[in-house]
Amino acid sequence: MSEHARKRVLIVEDEDDVRESLAVVLEFEGYPVLEAAHGGEALERLRSGDGDVGLILLDLFMPTMNGWAFRDEQLRDPTLARIPVVVITADPSAARRARSLGVLDAMTKPFDFDRLLALVGRHC
Repeated sequence: MSEHARKRVLIVEDEDDVRESLAVVLEFEGYPVLEAAHGGEALERLRSGDGDVGLILLDLFMPTMNGWAFRDEQLRDPTLARIPVVVITADPSAARRARSLGVLDAMTKPFDFDRLLALVGRHC
């Protein structure tokens, strides 16, 4: 698939170094990336039509609007609800609980990048 045909990956993560590391890896693999530091910013990016988003990588524990609240808002909007979500968290128990949110998958930090890239490749 050419880079121009790929959908964007939206990374929603409050830790700058984690968000930037994910962006670097994904961009190196040819995926266009959008970044947001919290759920509120992510909703703004999505609602602004800031590119066709194929997958959301969502941290759960963030200030301003956490991942749980973001997912609740996302599911209320039929246009946004169709975008698959992969939860990324440092807390294994939160990753297990996140599956109740109807997410595609949940991954714990540090990431298995091969698994992450496989998920991104299927949706973007």
